[in-house]
Amino acid sequence: MSELVTRAGIGIDPALANFLEAEVLGPLGRDVDTFWQGFSDLLAEFAPRNSALLAKRDELQAKIDAWHVARRGKPLDQGEYQAFLREIGYIVPEPGEFTIGTQNVDPEIATMAGPQLVVPVLNARFLLNAANARWGSLYDAFYGTDALDAPPAGPGGYDEDRGAAVIARGRQFLDEAVPLENGSWSDVVEGENIRPIDPSQFLGRTRYRDDPPHGIRPHGMMFVHNGLHIEVVFEQNGPIGKNDPAWIDDIMVEAALTTICDCEDSVTAVDAEDKLLAYSNWLGVIRGDLQERFKKGGRTLTRALAGDKHYTAPDGSEHSLPGRSLLFVRNVGHLMTNPAIRLADGGEVPEGIMDAVFTSAIGALDVEGHAKYGNSRCGSIYIVKPKMHGPEECGFTNDLFDAAEDLLGLARHTIKVGVMDEERRTSANLAACIHAVKDRVAFINTGFLDRTGDEIHTSMQAGLMIRKGAMKTSQWLTAYEKRNVAIGLKHGLSGRAQVGKGMWAAPDLMKQMMVEKIGHLRAGANTAWVPSPTAATLHALHYHQCDVFEVQKGLGEIPPLDDLLSIPLAEGANWSEDELREELDNNAQGLLGYVVRWIDQGVGCSKVPDINDVGLMEDRATLRISSQHMANWLLHGVVTKDQVMDSLRRMAAKVDAQNAGDPLYTPLIGNEDGPAFRAACDLVFKGLEQPSGYTEPLLHHWRLVKKAS
Repeated sequence: MSELVTRAGIGIDPALANFLEAEVLGPLGRDVDTFWQGFSDLLAEFAPRNSALLAKRDELQAKIDAWHVARRGKPLDQGEYQAFLREIGYIVPEPGEFTIGTQNVDPEIATMAGPQLVVPVLNARFLLNAANARWGSLYDAFYGTDALDAPPAGPGGYDEDRGAAVIARGRQFLDEAVPLENGSWSDVVEGENIRPIDPSQFLGRTRYRDDPPHGIRPHGMMFVHNGLHIEVVFEQNGPIGKNDPAWIDDIMVEAALTTICDCEDSVTAVDAEDKLLAYSNWLGVIRGDLQERFKKGGRTLTRALAGDKHYTAPDGSEHSLPGRSLLFVRNVGHLMTNPAIRLADGGEVPEGIMDAVFTSAIGALDVEGHAKYGNSRCGSIYIVKPKMHGPEECGFTNDLFDAAEDLLGLARHTIKVGVMDEERRTSANLAACIHAVKDRVAFINTGFLDRTGDEIHTSMQAGLMIRKGAMKTSQWLTAYEKRNVAIGLKHGLSGRAQVGKGMWAAPDLMKQMMVEKIGHLRAGANTAWVPSPTAATLHALHYHQCDVFEVQKGLGEIPPLDDLLSIPLAEGANWSEDELREELDNNAQGLLGYVVRWIDQGVGCSKVPDINDVGLMEDRATLRISSQHMANWLLHGVVTKDQVMDSLRRMAAKVDAQNAGDPLYTPLIGNEDGPAFRAACDLVFKGLEQPSGYTEPLLHHWRLVKKAS
């Protein structure tokens, strides 16, 4: 790292300082010296508070550990258990009746329902793909995946038979979403006879490109259903349309309404170099000028942000629709520090505080009109805040965002917050957490993997945990998912904020996704995470099948706290040696498959083959559950260190084989002293002592070791 430069008594990486001053503060018209002094003052106030909150986490965990150790072997009495949790301040009093007061929230969040993408902010190409996934080709999505119930495409060029099946499926969708008064979409000829039963569904004719000397060419027809737009594209000379009796060349569906640009679990950002890339890419998509050049098919291509879609209504008026997803940015949590900035006392900056100020400053460019396209049409900046433990930490985030707004000269509550409900103390106090940010909350979401990791770590000393796969049907998880929705709806999120559900992790299993993921809508979620733009296009069909806001009206019963706080212990478990080895191998393979890319290649999210060679989109939460589960089984003596090491070594060979085609891959076998394998071992054998079971401290350490080498 370069020698730090001093600004208002704090040291900052010179490249990062220059970036903020030249690319952000300058265009905003902010005085540089005033900003740095204000930031220094903010750090002096909030860094000690941040440290105190982390100390409280450790204090509570120590008390919970001691309580379980003293009662080990006794059945859990929920009355006694909850009384104890209230006594130590783990559970706090309910806030009473209230409704959130969030204002100026964009319709994509408040009044529309649709898919949500999460994309690593460090990868510019992925970031652009995600931002442009607001619209997706239904024909491409069906043709290229297993979602279509038809034989796969044959070798060579365009497969006419599969193409015909795709077209038929597209017509089926149109008949369901935009039924015609004079028959089926399959009966349409040359783009005529298109009159919806409900005339209000037809918005107008679209236009799309400047094609001199003809000017703007007509392109298609725009419809709306369940608040989502559908563009039927006509092209008499197009590759599909020229052979189609209706001249329909494609069906474009409004897909990823929102995208989370992730600075957290899906990236490897451990120093100033990494943070500068993260902030630069966030600036690029906010300012609208991010581009990425890459080679494909022997050609150099340039990817940029998509423009808006335009249509002419039947009355002749002109309208436009956003061509890009509405962007959130996910900051890191409260735990980690970063060497990019040194405080006045020499300590590293709390990374979450740095993220809050710097990503908000970049977001202010959009609020103040310095963006090519614009992100929020309501003047808001959307920040997802992960891994907060309870309402006190949510209150800290609220105060921090207040301070960031004051520093940047933004109106109060310009910065909206998305609360990730992925820690047990937050789940148990969700109403109080929402109350702590009630005038800026725009999003709550559940996350199975991180939440399970915290479930295991919090109750580590209570006893032996059930197998990892059994967690998906455990009592606490069912209560957690239902409580999140019911509590959010009780306090007025419907119509004002998103209630979200977690990721479909298997991007190659779209047929299965189309069967299962509609369950998130039926559970009351008006958004849910998908792993790719193609998955967003397909998942969008669920929102045409199910009116989420109608579903939400019928929900409301909150499962009891007893269910949420039931501990998933393996009472009387008597697993065979084969079952123990199977569980260890599953955990070890997933852990190694992810760590080797994180440490050696700096890849924080990618499609990682699981033990059955099914590609899954993995991020850091995967490690948390796998490492904590292995640590729990070690602690309670059902497996030994030798058994764990045996599994790690055997699975290292499997992971090496799975990555044999990657020229950048460094094998694990023969490199047990390398940072990747050592990180994997530390995650398991030091799992008990990791704060809340988090993987970041060890991952950051070993990634810095790798970068230094």
